[in-house]
Amino acid sequence: MLLTFIFLIIAGIVAGLLASIAGLASLVSYPALLIVGLPPVIANITNTTALIFSGIGSMSSSLRELRGHWKELLIYTLLSLIGSIGGSILLLAAPASSFEKVVPFFIFFAGILLFMSGRKNAGPTSKLKKVSAKTRNKWWLSLFSLLGICLVGAYTGYFGAAGGVIFLAILSIITSHDFATVNAMKNTIAFAGNLVAAIIFVFKSHIDWIFVAPLGFGLLIGGYLGPIIVRHVNIHLLRALISLAAFGLSIYLFITAYFFS
Repeated sequence: MLLTFIFLIIAGIVAGLLASIAGLASLVSYPALLIVGLPPVIANITNTTALIFSGIGSMSSSLRELRGHWKELLIYTLLSLIGSIGGSILLLAAPASSFEKVVPFFIFFAGILLFMSGRKNAGPTSKLKKVSAKTRNKWWLSLFSLLGICLVGAYTGYFGAAGGVIFLAILSIITSHDFATVNAMKNTIAFAGNLVAAIIFVFKSHIDWIFVAPLGFGLLIGGYLGPIIVRHVNIHLLRALISLAAFGLSIYLFITAYFFS
């Protein structure tokens, strides 16, 4: 059991870094819970609960980036929570086989969105910046924005794996903020979604708290360190690496769901 705890703490630190930098915590944390013997749905529920601690760490480390964006962030968060509640209920009602088979496609699509958002932001022309600012200021008029945030929230409550990178992709498209700010907003929204989902799971399902403790401790550390790293890295390279990681995770989960289930 001691080795299991140490393993989960280390996995949590790595997952916390991935969560707060890229939104890909479940690239590590979810498989780690499977390795220690949890079945898929219980592992997913336990993972979602533990990810709360990554959110606490990343939010406390991102106050600089969030300054001046709280009103906008509140609206995005509320939209996400509406979806997250529905997604959490769907997870409890749907069979495990169905949720395993749809996840790879969501993650692959997120990788494409994130990669394309990088190309959108690469152009330095004033015209592009003006269009981006106009889109940002009138986001509430965009049905895509409203539905997109709600749907991603539903996905986060339903499965959670790479939910952060999907938020990162959507926010990169519908706002003109720099990557560090978008990442900080993503971390906050994901935290709120995981918190609501975990509250629902407490009353409606089973959480293996003995595994939440070590994994959550590691996630707290990694979550705090992630935003600090984002401030000092090449954003274009980071965005490309996150996209590639999303593609890799989607392929892995696709093979697992369709050929080894």
